[in-house]
Amino acid sequence: MSESGPCFYAWCHEAERIDAFAAALSAIVVPGGLIRVSMSSEKECNTQSMDEAVAMIRAHFSGMMNASVSFAAMLSVSERVIEFGSLCYTEESERRRPSGPLLLHPCDKWDFLPRELNLALGSGPRSIEAEAAVAWLAVHDDLEDLLVRLCAPDASGRVPTGACTNAWDWIAPIEMCATYNASAAELARDLALSWVHLHDKESVSRIAGMSQEALHARVDAAPRGARVALKGGSEFSRSLSRETVLKALAAPPSALLDALEASAVPDDAWRAAAPRAREILDLTEQIEEIKGLPTSRVDTTTRRHVRFLEEHAPFRVRCLPSGGVVLATHPYRSLWPLWSDALFVLGLMS
Repeated sequence: MSESGPCFYAWCHEAERIDAFAAALSAIVVPGGLIRVSMSSEKECNTQSMDEAVAMIRAHFSGMMNASVSFAAMLSVSERVIEFGSLCYTEESERRRPSGPLLLHPCDKWDFLPRELNLALGSGPRSIEAEAAVAWLAVHDDLEDLLVRLCAPDASGRVPTGACTNAWDWIAPIEMCATYNASAAELARDLALSWVHLHDKESVSRIAGMSQEALHARVDAAPRGARVALKGGSEFSRSLSRETVLKALAAPPSALLDALEASAVPDDAWRAAAPRAREILDLTEQIEEIKGLPTSRVDTTTRRHVRFLEEHAPFRVRCLPSGGVVLATHPYRSLWPLWSDALFVLGLMS
């Protein structure tokens, strides 16, 4: 298999796991496309019927018998069709080696985050920053859409939380590139989950279903003044304190959401690159209409392109009609700078 990523994760109770998995597949798989299901090397099937695929999973999902499914999916915004793999893990499997419990990933990372883009650069100047911005603008809506289709394909509310990362593990939510919370009132869970994961060395996929009250108790039980180290953010925010998490958990959820929205403002470097990026993107979208329009193959994985995205990709705070919230940035960046700025705005950093 080619290099994979980004990886999308979702958590729900085992009793509802197959229903959640089936609903997500129904929302993601191209209708009528081939669905390859594997429960073990001896229990496999290829089918175009979602009902048949789900029936096989229900018949064998137990013990260490996890479900692995591969299929073609259409990205809703860009309308690109790419191959995905998805897994649904049993509780027994999660106890032995936490890996999910629900996981979705493109079979080839570069199908989702293309190495090269065929861009119409026009007569404007060459700009690494603008090219990097185009690379993000071309995929950010698809990334958020996939996370929502995995976590909230319907109104059931089975999945309370999920996330996306460019790695193979569900790490601290504030170090992921995107998170989903079914309730805006529990946004502080991202901080509490991150604290328990980093301080107590607990697997996120094992504790993601804990209530906010239980997570609060775990944070409160830590020694006064305890801190955990984090990557990214400014000099004053390279670590997160127990006291900051407790203050955030006690803060009005609406104030926390407002602070996150206020902090999700593109920085000067991104604002400077954005007009040229939009110009390139708009011109590129006319390639099929304008015959003879010159284009260039642009490698967006050079160190300069990647560094720009790591340091300047903007953050998005998206409130869903269901009451849920998605926080997102580029897979090369983490959400911690957004969180640290919001906590600073509220005067909670310590």
